[in-house]
Amino acid sequence: MKSRTLKLREAHKVGGSAAAFCSILWDHKAEHFVTSSSSDPSISVHDGLSPSSSPPTILRHHQDGVTALALTQDSSFLASGSIDHCVKLYKFPSGEFQTNITRFTLPIRVLAFNGSGSLLAAAGDDEGIKLINTIDGSIVRVLKGHKGPVTGLDFNPNGELLASLDSNGTVLCWELQSGTVSYTLKGVAPDTGFSTSVVNVLRWSPDGRILAVPGLRNDVVMYDRFTGEKLFALRGEHLESVCYITWAPNGKYIATSGLDKQVLLWDVDKKQDIDRQKFEERVCCMAWKPSSNALSVIDVRGRYGVWESLVPSSMVDPNVGVPDILPKRRNEILPFDEEMEEEVSPSFNDDVDVDDGDGDGDGDGESHQPSRKRIRRKAVIDDDDVDPDEDFYDEGRSVPGYRKKPHGGVRSGLPTRSVVVARSTKFKMQKPFQPGATPPEQGKRTFLCYNMLGCITTIEHEGNYRIETDFHDTGRGPRVSSMIDIYGFTMASINESGCVFANPSKGEKNMSVLMYRPFRSWASNSEWTMRFEGEEVKVVANGSGWVAAITSLNLLHIFSEGGLQKHVISLDGPVVTATGCGDQLAVVTHVSDCLPSNEQVMEFRVLNICKMTQQLKGRVALTPGSRLTWIGFSEEGSFSSFDSEGVLRVFTSQFGGSWIPVFSTTKVKKQEENYWVVGLNKTSLYCIACKYPELFPQVTPKPILSILDFSLPLASSDLGAESLENEFILKQLRLYETQRKVDDMAFAEVDTTALEDEAFDLEVSQDRCILRLISSCCSSDKFVRAGELMKLLSLEKSMRAAITLVTKLKLPFLAEKFCSILEEKLLEEANEANANHSQNSSRDVVKTKVQNSPAPVQTSENTEAILKASAPKPSATALVRKTKVSEGLKLGKEQIKRDETDDVKKSEVNKLNLIKNPVKNVNNEDKDKGLRKEANQQARPSSNPFLKSIA
Repeated sequence: MKSRTLKLREAHKVGGSAAAFCSILWDHKAEHFVTSSSSDPSISVHDGLSPSSSPPTILRHHQDGVTALALTQDSSFLASGSIDHCVKLYKFPSGEFQTNITRFTLPIRVLAFNGSGSLLAAAGDDEGIKLINTIDGSIVRVLKGHKGPVTGLDFNPNGELLASLDSNGTVLCWELQSGTVSYTLKGVAPDTGFSTSVVNVLRWSPDGRILAVPGLRNDVVMYDRFTGEKLFALRGEHLESVCYITWAPNGKYIATSGLDKQVLLWDVDKKQDIDRQKFEERVCCMAWKPSSNALSVIDVRGRYGVWESLVPSSMVDPNVGVPDILPKRRNEILPFDEEMEEEVSPSFNDDVDVDDGDGDGDGDGESHQPSRKRIRRKAVIDDDDVDPDEDFYDEGRSVPGYRKKPHGGVRSGLPTRSVVVARSTKFKMQKPFQPGATPPEQGKRTFLCYNMLGCITTIEHEGNYRIETDFHDTGRGPRVSSMIDIYGFTMASINESGCVFANPSKGEKNMSVLMYRPFRSWASNSEWTMRFEGEEVKVVANGSGWVAAITSLNLLHIFSEGGLQKHVISLDGPVVTATGCGDQLAVVTHVSDCLPSNEQVMEFRVLNICKMTQQLKGRVALTPGSRLTWIGFSEEGSFSSFDSEGVLRVFTSQFGGSWIPVFSTTKVKKQEENYWVVGLNKTSLYCIACKYPELFPQVTPKPILSILDFSLPLASSDLGAESLENEFILKQLRLYETQRKVDDMAFAEVDTTALEDEAFDLEVSQDRCILRLISSCCSSDKFVRAGELMKLLSLEKSMRAAITLVTKLKLPFLAEKFCSILEEKLLEEANEANANHSQNSSRDVVKTKVQNSPAPVQTSENTEAILKASAPKPSATALVRKTKVSEGLKLGKEQIKRDETDDVKKSEVNKLNLIKNPVKNVNNEDKDKGLRKEANQQARPSSNPFLKSIA
């Protein structure tokens, strides 16, 4: 191989002997090319047809040297990054300035557009890679994980992945859909330090299957797109490290530039260099000229040139066999998942339209395996490890059938594309997970289970597993000895009675094993194990006297604590997760494939294991595009869920069964934290704050629980009282659920005294909150809203306090309105009380007649019916409200003497006359202190906050 020289032309001046990083780019029609230099704040747009005769267009918008350039695939927009920390956007080729699309705190090193031009990735010396929406300039995501300046970025052609490389030589491959790292290649490229003239770059092959990275042995190393495994290396005539890489359009050739001032051309299939050019200075950037057998180069002194006819005529032209991956329309910004579907489909069509006879390797059998791996990779979005036995989630085994050409060699085109897109949505179904578990890490202790009671941890060392069980409150649970795990358990569940473990099946011979370990037992050898043949345990749960395991055959197996197999139930779909609490078992399953908008469709069922009944059933509410990350029961037994967007929801019986979003991390989340949920109570969420970008806590040091108050995602109120509105809705929810429990217990003839007291305290607390809201409404002149709040007050004392409040605020018309509301409420309650009194009196009369009648020898059917109808039954409404017409009953006094109907009416008329003129009498106490109702109120202890005067 001969070494040749190439004459270069100056594009940018670099002063002295310093070296600068210079860039060169071609547009897609080869009509213009762009150059820049880190020592020059200007950008030059050259005429590609006659660069020597036509002066370039100069863009002067930066204040310092330009370090990065990027063109959209259709060459309609140009982006530039600079040492001045700014990223600017221009129209191309006119160079018309559009906007400062983003700004960093440190110099920018690299830019890259995705295939559609809808996203711009920008990075540099700052921590994090910004993904920017080029339409509105919003930051879609910030990807953090590198420990040094990021110098290399490249989007995979199908838009699923983004590869990044830092100055320390570490490669991270990001899944754009989830924003997580697919794999990490640590220290695989040279360490360039903080030099601005030497950068590490990496490039995807045109078909997106191979990632090329500069190696540590003056070579270029090729890595597999899906696993990050090293495929092969190109090692030849380079004497120093490779500093720049660019692929030929068809992916058959690759050009590399080294610190030894050489540019080598490689035949990728043969893995050998076929030509080279030697230069006076190091070439820092290269670009293939579109539709030509030519390579443009620029060195560290700002001089550029074109290497013509670099591929010998005896070899395949670099523009033959270019993969046909079309970008999405630029004026259409879709969510990540929809964008992935549109961009990935053409790559699937490329696999469909393979050439079976040209001998270039595209149509042989070897090309099928990478395609299969790509399909499997898309099937497992939230987990880097591909589960070969996850048939439901991995439909890739059937998809390769669509790779075949139709009979006669006619390509299927649009039908094939629609089939692939339809199937691609199925791949995104969320895999099963165990609540409170963290992913396994080699050599590190991980959580098999973590809840409000305790945790179960495991660690693998030299093929041996050791499991430890700990309780947060050592006085609450027994001391449990550690256990040697011979099965390799990956999931567990714990409660006060014991813990259950399970592992997935590993091959045909190793069956899935379920083990239960009780903490206390009257008999020895109380542990038991079950093995599953032909099915695999996916999720486990346990409760009071039962153990549950859900398998890959969508079967729910229920065992007793002693190991008796009690029930086997077929579920409606593949399981997502499950949890237990007391007698209740909650199971979440998939209902259908993931929607095209990337929304999971899930259903939950809450079963009572002891009674063999289904208590609740419904759809799982999720934030669009999110995943379910936790389910559980609150300390009060409310079923709850948490999704990947940080929204906690509690299921309530309101409106026939609804999810209430009681907490959202957007209200409280710190910029550098993610929250891992552990449990919740009536008013707070218990979680572990993980430093971004970590999603799971570490076992050591022991994680610290954070307690966050509930915060609903409310709209910004014109009252400026979001905290009061948040408190009002939460108290209203708690009161509703408490009253519902009172009704249920009363129907079952169970003592409800404790719950009634709790409901009364909630009413007092809610009224206090409503009064503060009324005050805010009066201050903001929202009088209609104040009237609505007045109607929501529960206690008569609170309503009188509201009248006093608005009177002192000198709002007589509002005081008059409040008086009319109170009068209507008292009349309504008086009528209700009279109706109840009449009904009770008639029942007493019937009961007395029946008791005084002589005992007959034979009871008639009519008498039995009367006895049955007249039997006293508790009224749930009366138990909760306690006939609010009498405040004495509300305060717990049950010794009120029964009055005749006329006396009740006379008493209510007298009370209504007392509030005829509230403005004059607001500061005067009622002279008629003989009313039994007021006397009973004074007998109540002073715990009622509304017995105090209003300040």
